Amino acid sequence: MHCRRFLPNTFYRTLGALRCFHRSPLLISGLLASNIAFSVQAQTETQTAPSSEDLRLYDIATAPQGDRIIGDVQTLVNFGTRHSLSDTQSSARGIGAARRWIKAEFERISAACGNCLEVVEVSSTDTGKRIPNPTQIVNIIAIQKGQSDPNRVVMMSGDIDSRVSDVMDATSDAPGANDNASGVAGALEAARVLSQYQFNGTIVYAALSGEEQGLYGGAALANYAKAQGWRVEAVLNNDMIGNIEGINGVVSNHTVRVFSEGVRIAETPEEAKERYFSGGENDSASRNLARHIKTLADQYMINLDVKLIYRLDRFGRGGHHLPFNKAGMPAVRVMETNENYNRQHQDIRVENGIEYGDVISGVDKEFNAKLTALNAISLAAMAWAPAPPQQVNISGQVTADTHLKWQLSDSEELAGYRVYWRETTDSEWRYSRYVGRVDGFTLKNLVIDNYLFGVAAVGKNGNTSPVVFPGATGAF
Repeated sequence: MHCRRFLPNTFYRTLGALRCFHRSPLLISGLLASNIAFSVQAQTETQTAPSSEDLRLYDIATAPQGDRIIGDVQTLVNFGTRHSLSDTQSSARGIGAARRWIKAEFERISAACGNCLEVVEVSSTDTGKRIPNPTQIVNIIAIQKGQSDPNRVVMMSGDIDSRVSDVMDATSDAPGANDNASGVAGALEAARVLSQYQFNGTIVYAALSGEEQGLYGGAALANYAKAQGWRVEAVLNNDMIGNIEGINGVVSNHTVRVFSEGVRIAETPEEAKERYFSGGENDSASRNLARHIKTLADQYMINLDVKLIYRLDRFGRGGHHLPFNKAGMPAVRVMETNENYNRQHQDIRVENGIEYGDVISGVDKEFNAKLTALNAISLAAMAWAPAPPQQVNISGQVTADTHLKWQLSDSEELAGYRVYWRETTDSEWRYSRYVGRVDGFTLKNLVIDNYLFGVAAVGKNGNTSPVVFPGATGAF
């Protein structure tokens, strides 16, 4: 591939000597930007970009412990069934016993960090196709309040409830080891790790109910978040993060899928019209959240490849991030790459030599810890970073230049902003430049028609917000 295809013609003389620059995109990103951009404020020319690394995140990436996680999975399995319609009074069996144990475990974690967590029950009473009688659906959440921006929230969730083949069977054994004790155990372990730190923004660890019966717990928590006035920056829905053996015969402990919506389901007709003419079908806040998670994994994780899946969820299926998307909140699904359908939604049995059922032998503790670590570094990085830029706008029709504007934050943690751009056919952000603490930037001789653009806030500690695509299409 010849490198000329990447750049407008005006740049060839500047970069003529770099015939293979596409092998070093980070280097060329900086060289490109230095030749095509100027700031609207002259003092940015002498500013230095903060370090792009936060060394604390390397420690967080290795902190989750597989033995603790698998112990939590076993405890949840031991409740027999956690079906949303199962027994709520027993101290040993059913979803009531499970959620009381989860609450007590969050409280124990909080006590170990000087009561740094507020443990809350968030519930709703629901009926529906899979809930024939009014039933209380109870979520258990632990809130680690931010020090300087407590209303800005990032969240990790897993599902308490389990099921067998018949979605209405609330009495048979439904161990739900991978689906989804692995996600709840991950949220508990993330709380253990991150409660040892303090953050600018708030982190919420959530164990949700009612997922298998119709995503009721997520809807209740989304409503609660709005009632609390939370500005939800990210929801990381973890649903099955412990299995490494796929029904396709692939055994892999080094890949993870992150699903994200492209066009926002909460988009209004007016916003759809704007997007239709300006682009952004691939740049919702959720999609750029997914890209941000991958960027963090590439920097801080070892032997973990994040596969960005550009659809809301698996084909024709759903998960507990959807209620948050419907509420207009950025949310993604984090899960294993190779599913084993013999272990999902199955009665425990053996047929024709095939073992069915979601039992604990199908959970790999080291993989569960690895995906927990991915969540932990993502939550920490975003909670330490400044809030994503607000009111990002773009212009440049029928001119040679592209102009970006945004609202300048007064946050003390903010160092400045970084502008991004990429080819319209690129799936991830390719080029960027740090532009300082300004409220706008112009990219000279970069025609708006030929690229996609975004802006991220950069903290003094080196952490960066997700990239924000201009307009309502990409707003956080």
